[in-house]
Amino acid sequence: MINVTQEELLNAGVHFGHLKRKWNPKMGAYIFMERNGIHIIDLNKTHAKLEEAAAAVKQIAKSGKKILFVATKKQAKEIVANASKSVNMPYITERWPGGMLTNFATQRKSVKKMANLDKMMSDGTLSVVSKKERLQISRQKSKMEKLIGSIADLNRLPAALFIVDTVKEHIAVDEAIKLGIPTIAICDTNSDPSLIDFPIPANDDASKSIELILNCMVRSIEEGLSERKVDKEQERERDAANEEEAGDRVVASADEDSSEGGEKKKGSGLRSRKNTPKK
Repeated sequence: MINVTQEELLNAGVHFGHLKRKWNPKMGAYIFMERNGIHIIDLNKTHAKLEEAAAAVKQIAKSGKKILFVATKKQAKEIVANASKSVNMPYITERWPGGMLTNFATQRKSVKKMANLDKMMSDGTLSVVSKKERLQISRQKSKMEKLIGSIADLNRLPAALFIVDTVKEHIAVDEAIKLGIPTIAICDTNSDPSLIDFPIPANDDASKSIELILNCMVRSIEEGLSERKVDKEQERERDAANEEEAGDRVVASADEDSSEGGEKKKGSGLRSRKNTPKK
């Protein structure tokens, strides 16, 4: 259950859609009315879809998998970057690298190259090259850091994508669909929600609207991570208890064997004395 009221959604301007002439008919189910040529989004449906998305995000975080946040529009960049960093999730706020998902192996090579350049700059390897070459390498590293630095820890394909503005990030949506990666997205009235697994009908242009929804996602991820931590601790405790119980069984079995062995020796001694002939 998300801790967001409809009043908070209203105050953040989540209900404001695009102009009527820019709408996508597939968003008709989420539109409440039209006012002054602008579509108004139904906040009841926004709230319901937000809960569904939050539950999905929580489950993914609980499983220990990564969610890739994507937002390259100006008003969403900083919000998404800060939200992603707070929960240690990868994000892309600059240009979407073509083939980021469908050609993931090549992207990983670029990340390794960036790491090698960083190592060369820190261990003094570049001191033997000319000043011009050092400057070129430095510029190359800065460019790579800006584009893919935020996905350096992404060693495998993400479990899901969270997208702000599916129209602008259509390449990311297409790649996710091609690979069968679940998508969670803020869908404005000009979007196609049928392409998204967990659409959240909301204003994707207002920074307050984006921030409110991102905060919901971050809280859900934090809940999932905390539950995962608790589950791991309980699992460790169970394993320790099982090991202790197994050790006690081994000790008890050894004691039983030793007692049985003593009884056998005692019995064999008695038999030997009985069989000894009297003088």
